[in-house]
Amino acid sequence: MTTATINSIASSAQPESAGGTNDHISALRFITCGSVDDGKSTLIGRLLVDSRAVLQDHLAGVQRGGETDLALLTDGLSAEREQGITIDVAYRYFATEARKFIIGDAPGHEQYTRNMVTAASQADAAVVLVDATKLDWQNPQLTLLPQTRRHSLLVHLLRVHSLVFAVNKLDAVADPQLAYRHIRAALEQFARHAGIAVAGVVPVSALKGWNVVEAKPGWCDYAGPSLLQILERLPNTPPDAGLPLAFPVQWVEKFSSSSDTSQGRRVFWGRVGTGRVQPGAQVAIFPSGQLAQVAQVLDHARRATGVAAGQSAGITLDREVDVSRGDWIVAAPAPAPAPAPAAAPAAAAEDDFDTPAAVPAWPGQREITATVAWMDDEPLVAGRVYWALHGHRWVKVKVRRVVHRLDINTLAEEDATQLEPNAIGHVELLLQEPLPAAPFARSRVLGSLILVDTASHKTAGAVLVNAPAPKA
Repeated sequence: MTTATINSIASSAQPESAGGTNDHISALRFITCGSVDDGKSTLIGRLLVDSRAVLQDHLAGVQRGGETDLALLTDGLSAEREQGITIDVAYRYFATEARKFIIGDAPGHEQYTRNMVTAASQADAAVVLVDATKLDWQNPQLTLLPQTRRHSLLVHLLRVHSLVFAVNKLDAVADPQLAYRHIRAALEQFARHAGIAVAGVVPVSALKGWNVVEAKPGWCDYAGPSLLQILERLPNTPPDAGLPLAFPVQWVEKFSSSSDTSQGRRVFWGRVGTGRVQPGAQVAIFPSGQLAQVAQVLDHARRATGVAAGQSAGITLDREVDVSRGDWIVAAPAPAPAPAPAAAPAAAAEDDFDTPAAVPAWPGQREITATVAWMDDEPLVAGRVYWALHGHRWVKVKVRRVVHRLDINTLAEEDATQLEPNAIGHVELLLQEPLPAAPFARSRVLGSLILVDTASHKTAGAVLVNAPAPKA
């Protein structure tokens, strides 16, 4: 399923405009992740079945040995059914009386980490499953599985708004209460050390349905809400509406036959990344720097209105300006602050009559430091050149230096000269052309890039911008 398809599904699940009948409902996009065979697909199957989101003929098609195999509800590829593993991200939709949901079932194998990162980049929440039977649950100082730590760290780096730990298969251990207590302590200690905010740690049995949809009071000495009840209360990721406008142009619609010359005759379509666009706003085109005024704004239904971050829009400018797919329409530069008065007349400079340069809302960057989740089979080394995709713009990028590799077990930064497959590290990048890149902590849209191998065209890495790189 393509990103465009997922976005269209998500848009249909969003609240209607003022006056609609479903204003109180907003879809929560969440993913399930964790190690291999932790029960992610089974958990989603249980959510779908117990919430009555599966038709009877569909249930009849996922029978094995006379019993329903819940994992087959999401493992749709023939290779997944043959091998009994999740390879690609499977998306499912269901709704309760309180909430609508879009679920992404992310694979647990290390070699498919790129698929998990893709799903997490669009998620509001993540459910990280922990298999109690794989851990030394009798040990108070037990060690978590590497994939549990890796996936938790990745969703944190990707600014996933909420994270829930679901301790699964506790029905298969001798002392569920002791196992849950020790595993919960290990998870909470890891989260504190990593700076990860946790929305809940829930003991569940995906196979039997305990604490998945309906709470099982007292089991494992847990008296909190079920997993679904927690998900119903989680907030959506707030859009970056309070930032200056940034709008990546995805498609240019031409009306060259129009006789109206009072404004531009093209509509620039895309999704508002940050801020809000409305008629009369002063904007600049990146990278050309041309200035213009917004003449008209259309929403996804071609209604003339203002559009905020996270929603699709079509923008018409007050005049014809050279804008192509991959360009950005951003807020116009702000006037520079007035210089402080001179301390003495003798301090007056010879350039007193110069006008201070305006300050761009999103200045172009050619050198950045970033956190990279490396996905390629070939290691990342300094000197390699890749294609980088930022918004809808492609530029070439050179890896100037590998700064650190992150140890997923200790979360310590280690000196490194390369990043192996599925490693996470800090690097310095040099771009062939400037991009309006901003720290990912400030803007998800402006702070993310993907790296693509120039020869194989495979996705090589997910990049989260930290800050402009220091000058060499």
